[in-house]
Amino acid sequence: MPVKNAEKFLVACLDSILKQDYTNWELIAVENNSTDNSWGMLKAYQDRDSRIKIYQHKEEGIIPALQRAYAASDGRLVSRMDADDLMMPDKLSAMVRILDQEGQGTIAVGQVQYFSEMGVGNGYLAYAEWLNALSVTSQNFLDIYKECVIPSPAWMMWRDDLESCQGFDSELYPEDYDLCFRMYAAGYKVMATEGIVHRWRDYPTRTSRIDSLYKDNRFLELKMQYFLQLDYAASKKLLLWGAGKKGKIIAKYLIDHNIPFVWLCNNKKKVGHKIYGVTLEQSDEHTLLDASTIVQLVIAVGSPVENRQIFVELEDRGFQKGKNYFTFC
Repeated sequence: MPVKNAEKFLVACLDSILKQDYTNWELIAVENNSTDNSWGMLKAYQDRDSRIKIYQHKEEGIIPALQRAYAASDGRLVSRMDADDLMMPDKLSAMVRILDQEGQGTIAVGQVQYFSEMGVGNGYLAYAEWLNALSVTSQNFLDIYKECVIPSPAWMMWRDDLESCQGFDSELYPEDYDLCFRMYAAGYKVMATEGIVHRWRDYPTRTSRIDSLYKDNRFLELKMQYFLQLDYAASKKLLLWGAGKKGKIIAKYLIDHNIPFVWLCNNKKKVGHKIYGVTLEQSDEHTLLDASTIVQLVIAVGSPVENRQIFVELEDRGFQKGKNYFTFC
């Protein structure tokens, strides 16, 4: 568990860990250049319970803190925690049960819930609902290019499996999404708990809200890097569908990496015009073809309503999500 300036939330977090009905755990907490009393609070809890082990680490950033914590751990199962979140009492036991039942090659994930003193926005509520729906059907990786599909920090893995996908060794941000892609590349299956076991706290100064490393354009770069590595088929014609902000970022990435593509668009005002030297084509001309065996589609259309219509049409024509069409919005 990385800890930085978590004084306001740390007691509630640590108490939720102490209340776990599964008792065979160790907490490796790494304090990282806090300017508040986080270190003093950690020391007080370490004195109370020998299962809590604390370290200080001066190198800035959540990734070095995670690496330091992992190096100090020795459990056969590994999870992570954030110092501003809460565990439900059965979180650890529920995920341990999944891993013991399913064996290696499995990622146990917990269903999640946002909470906030200022109220939770509709976007966050929708994200948690979408993520939980993926998890309970074990379909997480089908939507991996849309958002991070493994709830962090609400997963648990066998240590050997985490080592096999390079654990916390990567230096890429956002670190949870990067790890998610490496889990996907390893071919692990996802199994979810039956109920909510982890509560995400939202507040104005949360890292994912204010840190430039977590801005959306970086997510797209990470997505495209892994798409070209894991799913892109050079033998098929690549179609990019969507010419909004995200579509333009993806197009620029493809051009910069010398990947040929056809750029499709629903906006008649843009069709026939060039962006980055590529002429936008009317999407219907391509989607009306039964071309699922010879093309790949990257969908970067922002409208949820349009997306649903596109997905229905594609699947009627033999396309399969995660095989020959991939959603980036």
